[in-house]
Amino acid sequence: MASSSADEPAKAARKGDSRQQKQKRETQDEAELLTVPDGWKEPAFSKEDNPRGLLEESSFATLFPKYREAYLKECWPLVQKALNEHHVKATLDLIEGSMTVCTTKKTFDPYIIIRARDLIKLLARSVSFEQAVRILQDDVACDIIKIGSLVRNKERFVKRRQRLIGPKGSTLKALELLTNCYVMVQGNTVSAIGPFSGLKEVRKVVLDTMKNIHPIYNIKTLMIKRELAKDSELRSQSWERFLPQFKHKNVNKRKEPKKKSIKKEYTPFPPPQPESQIDKELASGEYFLKANQKKRQKMEAIKAKQAEALTKRQEERNKAFIPPKEKPAVKPKPASTETKIDVVAIKEKVKKAKTKKLGALTAEEVKLKMEADEKKQKRKK
Repeated sequence: MASSSADEPAKAARKGDSRQQKQKRETQDEAELLTVPDGWKEPAFSKEDNPRGLLEESSFATLFPKYREAYLKECWPLVQKALNEHHVKATLDLIEGSMTVCTTKKTFDPYIIIRARDLIKLLARSVSFEQAVRILQDDVACDIIKIGSLVRNKERFVKRRQRLIGPKGSTLKALELLTNCYVMVQGNTVSAIGPFSGLKEVRKVVLDTMKNIHPIYNIKTLMIKRELAKDSELRSQSWERFLPQFKHKNVNKRKEPKKKSIKKEYTPFPPPQPESQIDKELASGEYFLKANQKKRQKMEAIKAKQAEALTKRQEERNKAFIPPKEKPAVKPKPASTETKIDVVAIKEKVKKAKTKKLGALTAEEVKLKMEADEKKQKRKK
């Protein structure tokens, strides 16, 4: 009995170890499945995969704004050429202002109509044909993010949209380089073309910017993620310890009102009752006056006010006729005719000028000067 009781905890420990080993194997298998080998591409969908074609015809139509009409008219032959390669028919209706794409009997790829729909959507949202035609490739996707309804205030919306673009489009360019996506901000939408992983990041950055989170914070995290992805050891680890955590700071102080209401000291007694009009008239003696006297008194008060206003108006008018105060004229001082001449200084200058010799020194003078300099040097030593 004792031996059987001792074996039970040992068996339980073995079972626990086997479970942990199984869990580790499962996690390893999942990690191997999730990692895609470098340079791997999904094989292209060919006519051999679907030789019978599609059962029914499907079509999509989208409207475009008036300002895009000229550009679409110009590039429409190229759009038709690109879609004809995939056996998709495209029509442009300038009267209605719409673009339509539909499958034909020769169409073999069932998903190409979705890509054609995205192509005309991007063209309607001011994306150039060179960028929009990339959507027909298998490894490229698109995302049209609607930002018009995210911010109520129009001025605030324009500011945040400009913040996404950045000075001279620098923020948008940085976002494009980090996500490998083409991003186009136009009106109330942001169109992005690129790989799925990049589109996910672009959507996050755009929505955060509209929620008043500066795009530079997301760009910093993307830059760090890009460097971490290069390290093969860190791929399976969590990156939270490397990523920066930005705290929201409300810099703007609460606006103080112009008229501050000062609280009075609390008193248990109610305020005194205000005097009524009759009480005021009784105090001034107007209550006992007759109607004619009251009327005369009112008229006199009105006339006094009018006279006061008239005098003020007259004073303001007369200000224009008051001459400005002139500065007192200052008489110019007569120029002093007497000039003191220093005769001694002039004589000394003339003497120095006579001693100076013009031109280069002669050979004898140069020798004498050199000898004199040598003697001076010997004396100093």
